Amino acid sequence: MGVLNATPDSFYTKGRDSNTGGLLRNAEKMLNEGATILDIGGATTKPGAGIMGAEEELQRVIPAIEAIAKEFPEAWLSIDTYNSATAREAVAAGVSIINDVSAGSIDSNMLQTVGELKVPYIAMHMQGTPKTMQKNPTYNNVVTEVRSYLVDICDRCKQAGITDVIIDPGFGFGKTVEHNFELLNHLHTFRMLGKPILAGLSRKSIVCRTLGVSPEDALNGTTALNMVALQQGANILRVHDVKEAMEVMRLWEKLAMI
Repeated sequence: MGVLNATPDSFYTKGRDSNTGGLLRNAEKMLNEGATILDIGGATTKPGAGIMGAEEELQRVIPAIEAIAKEFPEAWLSIDTYNSATAREAVAAGVSIINDVSAGSIDSNMLQTVGELKVPYIAMHMQGTPKTMQKNPTYNNVVTEVRSYLVDICDRCKQAGITDVIIDPGFGFGKTVEHNFELLNHLHTFRMLGKPILAGLSRKSIVCRTLGVSPEDALNGTTALNMVALQQGANILRVHDVKEAMEVMRLWEKLAMI
């Protein structure tokens, strides 16, 4: 899954472009490098960010979705949003997957909307909101608490009529670096839910704070942790750097054959 940010204030610049033409070029590059899914977002969810309304978000993402869907009809597009109104309009414009960092906790209409739209849903764990999530995140046991949360979300999705659910433990969303490593080291336990697992580690604080680098210099660390995620059972890697992630996947697949 390649990250396409139609926002001027995401934490990392690669794949970010508020211009539709620029996003279209980035989409083409990612698809040529092997991306299966393109994740388009119009609202930043970096630590400290406020909640964006659907109207402004739609102005950012709909032109990009329509252009990419027209140019690359074979590509799977997902919309990175916590707004149900954005999800509905994005699907009408060509999106096939809803990626919600709040798992329906920000917009109470989200799960019902996705159930009506009959599209796959990525449900992520986040402690708090983007504005508050990194203000002293605390757990008794981060692995069991995140896993229990996702079990509950899967049940709620089923009740809402959502048949295809992908789970995301939410690396960097309401977690310390230590919490993130604990989740990564026990990611294999999430397979008990029987759902595909998405890992979004790309250039995040788990890499940057551990190595003392900026997001711009975090590719090597990201690549290392992506391999760990695959070995721990991840099915989808959400990345800014598709070429390098595909190389990791090819090496992992070769290793798994031995």
